[in-house]
Amino acid sequence: MRELSLDNCRLDRRYDILDQLGRGSYAEIYVARDVLASPKSSHSTVVIKALNVFLQDDLDDDLERTLVENFQNEAIALDRVRHPNIISRLGHGSARDLSGTTFHYLVLEYMPGGDLQRLCREKSLTARQALRYIEQVCAGLRHAHSKGVIHRDIKPHNLLLSKDLETVKIADFGVARFSASHTPITRVGTNIYAPPEHSPLLTGQTGELGCGELTFAADIYSLAKSAYSLFTCESPRYYANHPIEALPEACRREPWADEFLRVIERATQSDPARRQQTVDEFWSDLGRVREVIEDAGPETVLKRKTSELPQSHVSIGYTPIAPSEARFNTSRDLHLRYPAIAGAQVGIETVVTQVNPSPDVIEIPDLRPIDIEYVNGNNGFDAALPPPEPIRKSRRMRRIGIFMLLVVLFGGALYGTGVYIRSTNAWASIRNGFHTRTATASTDINLRAEPNGASDIIGYVTQNSKLRIVNSQNNWYEVDVIQQGRDHPGAPNATHGWLYGKFIDTDNN
Repeated sequence: MRELSLDNCRLDRRYDILDQLGRGSYAEIYVARDVLASPKSSHSTVVIKALNVFLQDDLDDDLERTLVENFQNEAIALDRVRHPNIISRLGHGSARDLSGTTFHYLVLEYMPGGDLQRLCREKSLTARQALRYIEQVCAGLRHAHSKGVIHRDIKPHNLLLSKDLETVKIADFGVARFSASHTPITRVGTNIYAPPEHSPLLTGQTGELGCGELTFAADIYSLAKSAYSLFTCESPRYYANHPIEALPEACRREPWADEFLRVIERATQSDPARRQQTVDEFWSDLGRVREVIEDAGPETVLKRKTSELPQSHVSIGYTPIAPSEARFNTSRDLHLRYPAIAGAQVGIETVVTQVNPSPDVIEIPDLRPIDIEYVNGNNGFDAALPPPEPIRKSRRMRRIGIFMLLVVLFGGALYGTGVYIRSTNAWASIRNGFHTRTATASTDINLRAEPNGASDIIGYVTQNSKLRIVNSQNNWYEVDVIQQGRDHPGAPNATHGWLYGKFIDTDNN
């Protein structure tokens, strides 16, 4: 067994690995900071799920290929069942760690509230809280089933919470099946929550139960036992591989206890055909339980109308749009395609980078970048090699297009400004600004709106008034009245207009 060497690294020039959250039989889970995301973004902290085939003791080519295919199937399943109450995939890639080991990874959203198993250990949930969480799990599982995906490992440990503990999301689709089919059913799940048809205790030495029909009723079984844990805050360990026949003593006198036991006893039958066959049927059977719980709430609590279908809960940051499709190869294929990765020594330059993590993650300031080791990152090309020519051309055309757009916008702005100036008297002032002439009125004269004697009288210019000439047309002058020669009470008071040139004397300047 060989763990990946990813401590204090920057992955894909983007993700600062902060801490390891856990390790399974084929993958390691890390929490990381997305340095390209806004600190206020709901996805500034992410989870990196790194496939490590070397966690298997007896690794061969077939096993490695199977693990890689399962890892890719998890990404495909997550994209297919994208839903507000299912963990979202944010990206993917392939890289080599500090010791030169090639690995694939998925970028998943981070749920800082922990899982429901831990929450039940730390405090007792009210029936109303448990029901709210179960409704969200039902909503997510119902959507997954509508897409033909069977989760196969529903349990409180795989039900993750948002920071405010209001939203729950189903995680870990690593063993999901895409549809009900007659295929070998491999062992999976925790025996406490796994249905008998794929329980580890019944698989013997082969790890398989033989060919059988795996249906959505398998998830109903695990969902019911998870509901038992939430409502009672106890694990159903005494009913492993058996139907639940009683509730803990502390819960038996609750007004919802009898109806709840009836629903989960049916859902945990060993024969899949005797269970509820769909999430809708399970949720409908919980109808009486929901009514009792809503009616038993304090009068100060606003009671909401129970729905015929489980309602999802959308948290901040959710989007139904999936990233680019994940495509992975085996390590052998990667080495054949990129021989430098298989043979070259890794030259890692240690740098110190200041890190300011959120309060939910620990601070690890020393980050060692390993971006040049990337084989197949989120953008779909080799980050250690030059981008393919089509991508280069696309970028050049985009830059040219942006430049041409800016030129057109700037030219349009200049043209519009010119049209506006020419339509106002300011144009004449600008045109003659460097050749300003002054004049004096030789007699009293009317100031007119247009350069003709039939236009309206808008003002009155007295003899010896000081004028500034701003334009001329057919012996008419457009003027500004600088100073009147004398007061003329009652006359129009406009100070700009047209005068006939015969009645003014221009100054020689």
